[in-house]
Amino acid sequence: MKINKIYQGDCVKVINEKIDDNSINLIFADPPYNLSGSSLNLENNKTGGAYYKVNEKWDTFNYDDYVSFTKNWLKANHRILKDNGSLYISCTQHNIGEILVEARKLGFKLNNILTWYKLNAMPNITKRTYTHSTEFICWFVKGKKWIFNYEEVKVLNPNKTKSGENKQMRDFLDFIELPIVQGKERLRGKSGRALHPTQKPERLLELIIKASSNENDIVLDPFFGTGTTGYVAEKLKRKWIGIEKNLDYINIAKQRIKEKKYD
Repeated sequence: MKINKIYQGDCVKVINEKIDDNSINLIFADPPYNLSGSSLNLENNKTGGAYYKVNEKWDTFNYDDYVSFTKNWLKANHRILKDNGSLYISCTQHNIGEILVEARKLGFKLNNILTWYKLNAMPNITKRTYTHSTEFICWFVKGKKWIFNYEEVKVLNPNKTKSGENKQMRDFLDFIELPIVQGKERLRGKSGRALHPTQKPERLLELIIKASSNENDIVLDPFFGTGTTGYVAEKLKRKWIGIEKNLDYINIAKQRIKEKKYD
């Protein structure tokens, strides 16, 4: 098992062959949501940034295959997580049901479902539903002595006392207000298009990593993408492991982590 490395390949295969049992302190997973299959491309809509519906091969499953996929990667991650470890899974209403059911079967305990409210959510194009402005992050634990750095989380509370000091958690809820990644944080190609359709905010990963790990702990991301988890983990003096199928994403992640352009 190698630390601070991106493994290329299917996460279940890599985990079963390369990652030690009960070795990982924290896992952040942003799996495919199974939303693809049709395309919606409105390049002239600039409200909150140009809107592109996710339509990727890696995000396309039939239902039975998706349930099996979810079960298999959760089972592999359960084996490598330490007994006091945490697993955070990013999802939407489209796949949260499968995640909750399969994780419970494995013995994971659900501590919270965080709601990420996207301050700059994409506009409601169809006018046939409420605007999709939230995603969820399910926080599971494997045992009873999980890490939760309360004081670290307090520091991240945007609400302060009148004197500017950190407040208690009463008004820092499981409802996190963050914009969709934009500006210099958004990784873009020469054409200006986003390099990854579901890049997660660094601030979101900072909250998760600070809350549920300590310095020198190992943070693993089985769907590494363009490397946000590794980038933030290194910034916060954690060790990390990434697993990703797509070589283009791997090259982007390697360069991003190497450059260390932290604010």
